Amino acid sequence: MTTPRQLKLGFMLHGVGPGWGDWRHADAHPGASIDIDFYTRQARLAEAGKFDFLFVADSVHITEKSSPHYLNRFEPLTILSALAVVTSRIGLVGTLTVSYSEPYTVARQFASLDHISRGRAGWNVVTSWLSGSAANYGKPQHPPHEVRYKIAAEHLQTVQGLWDSWEDDALTHDKAGGQFFDPGKLHTLNHQGAFFSVRGPLNISRSQQGQPVIFQAGASEEGRNFSARHADAFFTASESFESSQAYYQDIKARAVSFGRDANRIGVFPGLRSIVAATEEEAERIYQEALALIRIEDALPMLGRAFNDHDFTVYPLDAPFPDVAAFGHDSNRSTAERIVKLAHDENLSLRQIALRFVSPRREFVGTAEHVADSIQRWFDGQAADGFILVETLPRQLDAFVELVVPLLQARGIFRHDYSHDTLRGHLGLDVPENRYTSARRRAA
Repeated sequence: MTTPRQLKLGFMLHGVGPGWGDWRHADAHPGASIDIDFYTRQARLAEAGKFDFLFVADSVHITEKSSPHYLNRFEPLTILSALAVVTSRIGLVGTLTVSYSEPYTVARQFASLDHISRGRAGWNVVTSWLSGSAANYGKPQHPPHEVRYKIAAEHLQTVQGLWDSWEDDALTHDKAGGQFFDPGKLHTLNHQGAFFSVRGPLNISRSQQGQPVIFQAGASEEGRNFSARHADAFFTASESFESSQAYYQDIKARAVSFGRDANRIGVFPGLRSIVAATEEEAERIYQEALALIRIEDALPMLGRAFNDHDFTVYPLDAPFPDVAAFGHDSNRSTAERIVKLAHDENLSLRQIALRFVSPRREFVGTAEHVADSIQRWFDGQAADGFILVETLPRQLDAFVELVVPLLQARGIFRHDYSHDTLRGHLGLDVPENRYTSARRRAA
């Protein structure tokens, strides 16, 4: 009997908010991004709503024009480790850049989080697109887009190799015989590659889910191929149902071409919903969100995809400027999407900037309306689930109280957890240790 497909939900831990003006809302906590109590409450609330995972985005470069959340915030694995001990079931997914980290350290950090949380860790693999990141790590220049994905492939391969250093039954703890571990089941990686040289073995064993779950957000050609080959889950940003549906079909087809099961990988668009008891109340809250958006904030937000390009030098109401080159080695996919949208609809700089930062109306309304929209995307194979981003204070509360029960009543979302690990939540198998697998095949 085939198990019915189930919706998956993640929640973005974004402190004071995703936008530049969110902190100005009357109910906003400007210091939320470094407030452990704030995050603890959100984590427990998302777990009470039976969400699959918490998700922490990151950046390793800021300027005076960066958003308030990025200006003053926790490092992802630190906050997730703290939240691991105040939650028990919800997954914990952290962003960490391959361009400015060493595989051995990354392997240790995520393996540690995986043990602390008893198998709930996930790694959102990113390459970092802001060129200013290089100066924070003593590098002469930021790697080009294509090179970053080559680095990512080798980095991930190395980390996953280190995670398999210990076979699952290697630690014998034989007190009578005086054997702490079986030496034949501890393995040295001895990786020598174009970008990394790592001997190993890793000084921590595998957790109960085998290895942390791999997330990725690639949308460029290189990014899609990397994601389809390596990732278990994909975080996407979509302008519409149709564009998300096209991405869904493309990434799953690519995964199949790499010999993977398309049903075992998940596509998760970001979801900025606004939900209330009535349409009128939802519209009032939506207008509150729009009132926080100023053009002077929208421009730097737009500029991030173009390597923090300064859009204030262009006339606001003239046609969108020719800036495609600034996005080529930055967030290429988002930059290309913005340029295409501006060209296709003949939008001015002001129009595209304000549209880029505004919540979509499709997910604004009563619980019934928001649940209908979510189910439309889910049933229409535009999404396997969503990563909810809290648009305004207490919208997570409203979503858990009003929308989750409807999704449960429709039979597309769980009433309770049936697994303890993130892999279990997402329907992913525990990967067999590569050395155990090799031994079994040779027998």
